[in-house]
Amino acid sequence: MYWTLELASKLEDAPWPATKDELIDYATRSGCPLEVIENLSDLEDDGEPYESIEEIWLDYPTKEDFFFNEEEY
Repeated sequence: MYWTLELASKLEDAPWPATKDELIDYATRSGCPLEVIENLSDLEDDGEPYESIEEIWLDYPTKEDFFFNEEEY
């Protein structure tokens, strides 16, 4: 399983929180690349919903990672 920023960004609009099956269903219905569906299939399924993409890919960049200060503009 590998994530890239491009692949993970396909899940930004997913209905969070969501279970593994719900995420796979969302990815399939929204036309996500096969790699996204394969990555989701490799996730552990303990029955608990994932709260956000950060729980799936711990290194997912957030706004703070880009060091952009919106207050300056």
